[in-house]
Amino acid sequence: MAMDTSRVRFVGGTLVTMDPAATAGPGTLVIEGDRIVAVGETDCATVDETIDCTGCIVMPGLVMPHTHLCQTLFRGLADGRALLAWLQDRIWPLEAALDPESLRVSALLGGAELLRSGTTAILDMGTVRHTDAIFEACRQLGLRATIGKAMMDTGAEVPPALRDTADVALDESLALADRWHGQAEGRLRYAMAPRFVLSCSEPLLKDTVAAARARGLRLHTHASENPDELAAVKAITGRSNVAYLDHVGMTGPDVVLAHCIWLGDEEEALLAETGTSVAHCPSSNLKLASGFARVPALLERGINVGLAADGAPCNNNLDPFVEMRLAALIHLPRFGPAALPPATVVRMATIGGAQALGLADEIGSLERGKKADVIVVRADGLHVSPVQDPYSALVYALHGSDVRDVFIDGIRRVADGRVVDVETDDLRAAAHREAQRCVERAWR
Repeated sequence: MAMDTSRVRFVGGTLVTMDPAATAGPGTLVIEGDRIVAVGETDCATVDETIDCTGCIVMPGLVMPHTHLCQTLFRGLADGRALLAWLQDRIWPLEAALDPESLRVSALLGGAELLRSGTTAILDMGTVRHTDAIFEACRQLGLRATIGKAMMDTGAEVPPALRDTADVALDESLALADRWHGQAEGRLRYAMAPRFVLSCSEPLLKDTVAAARARGLRLHTHASENPDELAAVKAITGRSNVAYLDHVGMTGPDVVLAHCIWLGDEEEALLAETGTSVAHCPSSNLKLASGFARVPALLERGINVGLAADGAPCNNNLDPFVEMRLAALIHLPRFGPAALPPATVVRMATIGGAQALGLADEIGSLERGKKADVIVVRADGLHVSPVQDPYSALVYALHGSDVRDVFIDGIRRVADGRVVDVETDDLRAAAHREAQRCVERAWR
């Protein structure tokens, strides 16, 4: 299919570019096909469409470097538990009950929610089975998605339906990479996704790292989320969590570690030295009573930090604006009232996430030549007026429901607050039906 080369001009809005100069102010943005061709300056060339953005902020799409679309159907089914009980009592039995159709609906539901609230790119960890369904859903929605099958070959309380041998976990992951990496005009990519140390043997982790690097794939796992997790890792490996991941090779610029709440000084230094990215998930960390990552300290060390919602049952929504507000607030009592300025938080939600995905040269900022992943956010409501500082408005006042338009690769995926080509009522009904089927299968 030939690529659309329409030329679209965004006028009348406030541009928040997230370029190295952190430019913010009135200006015009022009996209042509899937690329940005002009930023800020007046563009007099003929265009196919002019979009009036008066009263709006025009900015790069938000990038979320840790999601679980497979879990969206489980929203509200796992409240009141800490991490290990949350996994063992609720999430693993429910994931084991997913079939291809329920997983497709779960991914569509979560992906539509992300799109509707301004997220244009994600790094997603699926469950162990049926990962093709997640890719299919993201292709349908037009999301820019890097996705990996969860890899699990050991661990207490892991249901048999979610446990592979190390060879099977690796072989199935590589087969998925063969099918999906680079599909949908490059919007879909594969990541190797061992779930966490407690569910992965050392041979699996080492072989996964080697295979990922041989193919140039991202590596994505959870780390140092919960004190009980840390104690179990220490008992099994004799090392702290991040030190053990470094031992098996799973640190570096191609690695994203979700959470990283319970780190010692040596582990923070290790992340900085290796260029490993961290996905900060404030809502999830609060809801599972996991704790507070030392995000200002991580940033001070030069560690790249992105911002993410995690999955629906540990949040229970996927609104990136909620995560920005929480990230800006929860660290201040410990680090001081100026520890995370709004512009820093917006950076985490855009170019920081893009760097974690290895896509900072393509997305995460409005710069000429980059991909046309653009969102338009209404900023003229009573709850945000008057807008004195667009960064402050984005972080402290605006909501995902204020997102008006979303473009990915120059294609409009949300128009006037509606996800294009998604029948909301039908999707909602399917989600209720499939969630009930999963519950019945999980505990029959």
